[in-house]
Amino acid sequence: MVAALLVQLLLLKRLVLVLVLFGTVCAAAVVTYVLHGWRLDDAIYMVVITVFGVGYGEVQPIDSVPLRAVTMALIFTSYGSLIVIVGGFVQMVMEGEISRALSHRRITRGIDELKGHTILCGFGRAGRILAKQLAEANHQFVVVDMDGDRLSEAESHGYLILQGNAVEEETLIKAGVERAKTLASVLAADADNVFITLTARELNPDLHIVARAEYASTEKKLIRSGANRVVLPAVIGGMRMAQLITRPSTEELLASHQNIEELQHELGHIGLKLDELPVTAGSPLDGHAVADIELGGNQGFLIVGVRKRDGHVLVDPEPTTKLADGDAVIVLGHHNDLPQLAKRYTTKKEIYYRGAKVEVTG
Repeated sequence: MVAALLVQLLLLKRLVLVLVLFGTVCAAAVVTYVLHGWRLDDAIYMVVITVFGVGYGEVQPIDSVPLRAVTMALIFTSYGSLIVIVGGFVQMVMEGEISRALSHRRITRGIDELKGHTILCGFGRAGRILAKQLAEANHQFVVVDMDGDRLSEAESHGYLILQGNAVEEETLIKAGVERAKTLASVLAADADNVFITLTARELNPDLHIVARAEYASTEKKLIRSGANRVVLPAVIGGMRMAQLITRPSTEELLASHQNIEELQHELGHIGLKLDELPVTAGSPLDGHAVADIELGGNQGFLIVGVRKRDGHVLVDPEPTTKLADGDAVIVLGHHNDLPQLAKRYTTKKEIYYRGAKVEVTG
């Protein structure tokens, strides 16, 4: 693609030089006629009828050697320029078509060679982010979209592209759905994602399908249609904001994790939970080291992080790290022990357990 673009730029530069030469000769002819006593309008008229070969007679007698030389130069230059210009434009068009054909053939061959890849349906905001992540992970994928501008952008990043409607079987077959491992449907319309899921599941029963849904009511439809996982951006965004408000230290510690709630859910399967304990002046945590607190808890929990008062988060803090008023301790422990842990070490009146507030009494 880059080589073809360079060729076209060189050709365009050549055409510009020819046009400049042609304009210079025309101007020189006009000046020469005027210097030989012609009126300016007669000189311009003579140049025009000579260039376009109209066949009219001479405006004034051309009986001197300089006039004849200029006129002949004008004739040769005009016809030569015309040939070069027309040929150049034809070459540009032909090379562009050939380049597009070769590019299409290369892309098609690249898709045909894929196996165990991901089909990314939709290159909108979510699709761009997903494609970037897949590319950074060196994961093979092909972008399917109907919008030519979006596909041009995707191609500029080096992604394999396929223009077409992913709802149609033919498009998915061209994308190699029968050889693919995963399909991600991230179109803006829920109905499109449902139809794509249905079509893809029929074509490949073993395909792992991840679909996007704007509305929670669509999740069940996508699951019934064959989706393995459904992602709801609005729900995830709301949960993320809630985490930032209710448990900012835990959120900051796990900022690299793409789905905090999913991690909490997975920990819940083995009876564990992450939470944070604020350090207040005079509390059992104030002034103590991390190791002292863990030993005092009979190894019933693990301190995985400490958010200092200035906002800096220490991941896997040193055992000698001292806690002070305004800090927050991020702990990992059994979900049944966390309420008692909060009661023992802090003045915290409530914690979050399985998405609900639990009041610490006693």
